[in-house]
Amino acid sequence: MIYLPKHLRNMNFEVTLLEKYTQTVSKVEKLDSTNATELKSEFNSIGKSGVNTIIFDLSATRYCDSSGLSAILMANRMCRDTNGRFILCCLQENVMKMIKIAQLDKVLSIYNSIEEAEQSIF
Repeated sequence: MIYLPKHLRNMNFEVTLLEKYTQTVSKVEKLDSTNATELKSEFNSIGKSGVNTIIFDLSATRYCDSSGLSAILMANRMCRDTNGRFILCCLQENVMKMIKIAQLDKVLSIYNSIEEAEQSIF
């Protein structure tokens, strides 16, 4: 199945469906309980569309709590369970610290830029 570029925008997240993966961009400064449910819903929609590789760009996000990490882990598990990949990129220092404290840096694929993340797919 081939996916043509399609952009879905809401206030907090922008989703772009591409041929081999979906790029999701966080537009929130804080990824927390106020928007984590919405993010999980976006990831579920992506999974139901048949896409199993997601690049999640967190360049605009300066803070992430356990609710945000839960959404990230749900997407990682969804992709892994369908033989796909879930990739984080462009993490700000505080978000990376939270991921390291939770020891998720050993579980998640993390890249410094969107270009590096894309190269890891191809």
